[in-house]
Amino acid sequence: MEGGNDTQISEFLLLGFSEKPELQPILFGLFLSMHLITMFGNLLIILATVSDSHLHTPMYFFLSNLSFSDICLVSTTVPKMLVNIQTRRKTITYTGCIIQMYFFVLFAGLDSLLLTVMAYDRFVAICQPLNYMVIMNPRLCALLVVASWIMSALNSLLESLVVLWMSFCTDLEIPHFFCEINQVVHLACSNSFFIDMMMYFSAMLLGGGSLVGILYSYSKIVSSIRAISSAQGKYKAFSTCASHLSVVSLFYCTSLGVYLSSAATHNLHSSATASVMYTVVTPMLNPFIYSLRNKDIKRALNQFLRGK
Repeated sequence: MEGGNDTQISEFLLLGFSEKPELQPILFGLFLSMHLITMFGNLLIILATVSDSHLHTPMYFFLSNLSFSDICLVSTTVPKMLVNIQTRRKTITYTGCIIQMYFFVLFAGLDSLLLTVMAYDRFVAICQPLNYMVIMNPRLCALLVVASWIMSALNSLLESLVVLWMSFCTDLEIPHFFCEINQVVHLACSNSFFIDMMMYFSAMLLGGGSLVGILYSYSKIVSSIRAISSAQGKYKAFSTCASHLSVVSLFYCTSLGVYLSSAATHNLHSSATASVMYTVVTPMLNPFIYSLRNKDIKRALNQFLRGK
C-alpha cells in the first residue's frame, strides 16, 4: 500500500440511484419523508423514555441510546443526498467524504453493539429475574454504553485513517448515495489488499462478534423459556424480547443481504439501492417495532403528547 494521497483529491462524485431528471423530485420527496419519519419517531422514543419515570429501566435506557444512534446514522447520509438532488450537484469534498465515512461506520457499529447489549439485558431479565436489578445496575448500564461508544469510535477512526493514506486514481465516481468505505477503497490506485483484509477482520470482529453474542444470549433465553411450565408464562417471557428480536433480524438480515448480494452480483448500483434497507429503512422502522406492541411506550407517548 502506498502512503499518502499523492493526487491531492479535492472531491468525489456521488452517482446516487438514477440520473433521470424526472425521477429526482420523486427521490427527493421519498427520502425527505423517510428522514423526517425517522427523526420524529426516534426522537419521540427518547422523549418518552426520559419523561416517564416508569421507563427509567435498563431496557429503555438502551432503547433511547439506540434511537439516538439511529438518528445520527441517518443524518450522516440522507441530508447530503437531499442537498445534491436539490442542487443537481453530485459532488462531495474529499474531507467531507472522509468525515461522512467516519461517522457512518461509527454509528453503524454502535447500532450493532447496542443491539448486543440489549440482548444481554434480555438474557439477564429472563434467565436471572430475581437478580436483574442488582446485575443491571445504573453503573453497569452506563459502562456498557460507554464501552460501545469507545469500541465503535476506535474502529471507525482506524478505518478512516487507513483510507487517508491511500492514493486515488482519476476515476472518482462512487456509485452510491454516500461515501461507503468499501466503494471508496475500490477507487484507490494503490494496493488495497491490506485494507480489504483489515476491513473484513474488523467486520468479523465487531459485526460478527456482536451477532455471536446476540445468538448466544437468545440460545440461553430460549432454553429458559422452554423450562417454564405454563403457556402464559412462556408467552409473557417471549413477549419481553420479541421487539428486540425483530429489530435484530431486520438489521442483520438487511445488512448481510446487501453485502452478500453485492459480492455475488458485483453490481454496485444494485448494492446502493439495497443498502437503503439498513441505512434508512431499518432506523425508520425501529420506533414502530418497539411501540406498536409495547403498552409502556404507548402510555408514555400518549402522556407526553398530551402534555401530562
